[in-house]
Parts: sequence; C-alpha cells; structure tokens
Amino acid sequence: MLQFCIEAIRLNSEFDHQIIVHVNEGTDGTLLWIRNQQLDYTYSAANAGVCYAVNAMAKLAQTDLLLYLNDDMYVCKGWDAALRSVAAQMDGPLWYLSGTMIEPLASKNACAVAPHDFGRSPDHFMKPELDAFAARCKKPDWTGACWPPSLVSKTLFDAVGGYSVEFSPGMYSDPDFAMKLWKAGVRHFQGVGGSLVYHFMSRSTGRVRKNDGRRQFAAKWGIPSSYFYRTVLRLGRPWEPDRKLVMGKGLGYWLNRLKASWIAR
Repeated sequence: MLQFCIEAIRLNSEFDHQIIVHVNEGTDGTLLWIRNQQLDYTYSAANAGVCYAVNAMAKLAQTDLLLYLNDDMYVCKGWDAALRSVAAQMDGPLWYLSGTMIEPLASKNACAVAPHDFGRSPDHFMKPELDAFAARCKKPDWTGACWPPSLVSKTLFDAVGGYSVEFSPGMYSDPDFAMKLWKAGVRHFQGVGGSLVYHFMSRSTGRVRKNDGRRQFAAKWGIPSSYFYRTVLRLGRPWEPDRKLVMGKGLGYWLNRLKASWIAR
C-alpha cells in the first residue's frame, strides 16, 4: 500500500515533493525499501501512532508547507496543483486545507465523493477507470477541512505544537489539531474539491489499543467534537468564502458544554 501511495505521488504530481515516511516497526521489508528509494524517513521500533509520527516527520521538512497523507490514499492527477492554487491566494499562515477523498463505500461523510469503488486494494485497483472518473468529477469546494490529505504552513504547525501526543495513538487527533488551529486564530478551513485522492479505506486501527479520543476532546476543550465539526466548522457544507465561521455562545453552545461535561466523566 505504501509503495502504491508513493508511486501515485511521483506519477500524478505537478510539483516535485520531498516525501517523508514514518515507518512503524518496518519488519516486513518496508524500512529496507524506504532506504533503497533514498526517501527521508523517521522510524519507531513499535507502533508510535499518528501523533508522534507526524510531529517527527515535520521536523525533517525542508519546505514552508506540510502535506499530511495516509498511505492508503492514491492521489489523482493534479491533486497538488489544486491545493497549491488555493494556498497561493492566502495572506499569511492562518488557514487549513484538505483534499477530497473518493471512497468505495457510502458513509455519512458529506465531504467525500462516494460510493465509487475502484478497488479495495492495489491488486484490484482499476486505474484507467479512476483516472477517467477523476478527470470529469466536479466536486465543489466544501467547508470544515480537518483531516488528511491536509495542507498547513510549517510556521503554523510549529506555532501550535503539531499534533497532541496525549491523543496517541491518534483517535480524535484530527479535530484536536483543528481546534488548536482555531485557538490560534484560523477561521479558513477549506476543502478543495479539485484535489482528489482515492481512499482505499484500509483500516489498520484494529491492531492498536485505541485512546478514548471522544472523552479526551470533551475534557480538553469543553465542547463535544461533534459540535465543533457540525456547528462551528460546518463540516461538509458548500464553501462560502464570504461566510465567517463563528463559535456562538447561545443556548446551543451552553447545552453542548453540559454534554461535554457528561462525556468527559
């Protein structure tokens, strides 16, 4: 899966990228392959989780922008140019962008283009069909960017301290990072419809002991993550560039504060 992801980056990108990989364990030959490919990498003998991994990789970055991508994603042609085009219009570092996932299974994720099944593994991947679909896909931009593939300035990433390691191995680390950006003044959370990646949805989280991220988020921030996503970030709704995101302090906010107290118990 990792080899397939990197192959797609090399094949379908319009820019040359510094590719940095975090290798968890790597006992299946991954570490040797990464070295032979002369890629930059960080390594942990045991599964360190996403928070430690992303923070470690960020320290090796030689660019002013960081793009976080999971290895079960296959980037489509022009994915990086679409993100870069939006980022180039920004004034300063206070923004956060996400690409748009094409997924094989239907879900409640309004940000994804689904269900469009082009294979659940590299062995069954239908590349010509995906290429043709991505070329004609007209997914509008959406609001509430908060997960990979995600683009953020290194200045901002460093300013908020990266991903919070207390959320290791990583459940709810995405909304936590988005909230850290919110606290730093970010109000521009944009999903870019023209930046498409195919998400194999190859979940590996079943192999790790999960943290109770829902409770941690509620205890840390005083609101439920669902409220932050749905009401504050307006996750998945059509992008309205002139509409400012706000965290109102009306009745709904205070009821959700009470709900967070219950979740955090």
